[in-house]
Amino acid sequence: MTSRLANNFTDLEVYQRAKKLASALFERTRSFPREEAYSLTDQLRHSSRAIGAQIAEAWGKRLYPGYFLSKLTDADAQQLETQHWIAVAVDCRHLDREEAADRLEELAIIGRMLGSMMEKARLFCRETGPHANA
Repeated sequence: MTSRLANNFTDLEVYQRAKKLASALFERTRSFPREEAYSLTDQLRHSSRAIGAQIAEAWGKRLYPGYFLSKLTDADAQQLETQHWIAVAVDCRHLDREEAADRLEELAIIGRMLGSMMEKARLFCRETGPHANA
């Protein structure tokens, strides 16, 4: 993202990274064994997709700083859950350690970005109505 202000959650680099990661994990889980379809595959897909969804919800709640922070916290929790499922996939030998390390590094970056957003919540939260600058 450039130095301009975000007009929408889709402008946020953290959202773009989360969406890209979720897409990559979706594609990667296509090769997981069929018996994992309703357990590991679904869990990994759900948690990785939920990161971006929670960021989008946070954006919609930025009129209310407490809710904004709550949704960003949920997004961070989802990235941590995704880390867990990646570790399980490695343990089950569905992901190799090198690929997992790449995904975990991206999740760590997303986590740091979310932490920064939480620390600077006032810069994202509006003091007036949701369409004040529209």
